[in-house]
Amino acid sequence: METLHMEIKDKAWWKEVVIYQVYPRSFKDSNGDGIGDLPGLLSKLDYIQSLGVGLVWLNPVFASPNEDNGYDISNFETIQPEFGTMADINALITGLHARGIKLLLDLVINHTSDQHPWFIESRKSRDNQYRDYYHWWPAEKGEPPKRFSFFDPDQNAWKYDVATDSWYLHYFAASQPDLNWENPVVRQQIYQMIRFWLDKGVDGFRLDAITYIAKDINFPEITEDELKEKYENNWSYYYSKGPKLHEYLHEMNQEVFKGRDMVTIAETPGIEKEDALKFVHEDRQELHMLYHFKGMELGYTHHAFKQPDPEGYKLSEFKKIYSEWSDAFASEGWGTIYLGNHDQPRMLTRWGNDAPEFRLASSKLLTTFLLTMRATPIFYNGDELGMSNIKFEKISDYRDIETLYMYQYIQKQGGDVDQFLRDQQISGRDNARTPMQWDASENAGFTSGESWISINPDHVYINETAQDADSNSPLNYFRKLTALRKEYLELIYGAYTLYDAAHEQVYCYTRTINGSGIMVVLNFSSELVHYQLPEELPLKNSEPLLNNETSLQMEINRLILLPWQALLFELE
Repeated sequence: METLHMEIKDKAWWKEVVIYQVYPRSFKDSNGDGIGDLPGLLSKLDYIQSLGVGLVWLNPVFASPNEDNGYDISNFETIQPEFGTMADINALITGLHARGIKLLLDLVINHTSDQHPWFIESRKSRDNQYRDYYHWWPAEKGEPPKRFSFFDPDQNAWKYDVATDSWYLHYFAASQPDLNWENPVVRQQIYQMIRFWLDKGVDGFRLDAITYIAKDINFPEITEDELKEKYENNWSYYYSKGPKLHEYLHEMNQEVFKGRDMVTIAETPGIEKEDALKFVHEDRQELHMLYHFKGMELGYTHHAFKQPDPEGYKLSEFKKIYSEWSDAFASEGWGTIYLGNHDQPRMLTRWGNDAPEFRLASSKLLTTFLLTMRATPIFYNGDELGMSNIKFEKISDYRDIETLYMYQYIQKQGGDVDQFLRDQQISGRDNARTPMQWDASENAGFTSGESWISINPDHVYINETAQDADSNSPLNYFRKLTALRKEYLELIYGAYTLYDAAHEQVYCYTRTINGSGIMVVLNFSSELVHYQLPEELPLKNSEPLLNNETSLQMEINRLILLPWQALLFELE
């Protein structure tokens, strides 16, 4: 293979950082009410600094009725009292910056809470000045065209409101009405609010469901055949193609982001890799980075809601997705990579193996993958410890609106709710929302009170205190790898080349700059694997740069890989 020669161009701090996502409700409680809060987070800033991360993504802490755990905002410029005060967020900005870490706020601007003053006014009368802040369909026009809702027990995105004899649009829950971005006054209000936070010192935003903001306000009928043929039977693919989406993103860039040292990360459901550069190509002046959902769709049967395939996922398909998305940004733009977040189950359970004999190795392997790919890695709190799914058995254990509403929907349809609960043990979002495991005490060091959601019983042996003292722990492995990523620029900017694409157990790739580089070898299986290294890749020496196990079996260029073994080698 001819080595790809390249220069490092377009360097940026947001390409070089590791992003650490904090779900504040479950991170650290300071006052014993069982809910994580900003003072609790402030008490753990030294821990976050010790991880070697450079940017904290904070899930929403704005005022909210919490129908969807903060993704239903009732005031964009006020902090939810259970999380703390504006003084606390100011202290967080100051405390992170003092430690060389930046802050990314999670911003929900596709919709608001139905308790937001704008919507309270909007629903009062048809001639209210806030009426056009949202999408309304008057009853005299008949039933509105079908639109799908992700969080509605009937999956209906139109909610009838008797006060004005009209329906309003909500792609998510009925308590989350969609904003009317087609109204320029709404857009200016949003831009003003974003400037408010930037002027406070916030370093950027993760933009929730940003691909959904633009609507075709004629609301044409979408037939089942059209949905199947044009949009893969997935409403996300339709919602993400609003006619003025890129016009609005460019306008927001020009009016708010331009000229500021900041970063935006777009959550982009419904987007294919062919469309990615429309969002993040520098010349388009829209956003900085995005994250996609193609990887998250892997390993499900698609016969039922988030139903895990009993055969698991095929590594060749996993490699194909992540290689293609890496290639999408090979010369222009920039991407992110993640395997877990607040909307996904724990990455160890979903992508690794959480059985006791494989938990440590597979947790470290997944960390290796995330921190050595050509993208900015997003790491969800607790994954550095190898936290796993709690696997609730009863619907009463769940708090997540998605699980609760889907249970109601399946129940109404006469479906198999028991099977649904078994599926949710692997795929449910609440698996990632159980509290951070700080120590082995009764409440895992998270709270002195009763937690808002159950604490995983495995915290007695999976916790930060124990792992901090263990040099071989997933936590300390994570710290080694963040340090290594800073030392070797190849792991950030180097060209990505995949080897043995069809191999169903080993993922092998290189990261190179001008001939020098690193080879990554990952055994994505629970078996011993004999693996022949590519002949065209001479190693600098046979000692690995990093090994997630304590031993290495190697004969010339032939490896005997332990289950879930991860290796980094320097190339000549």
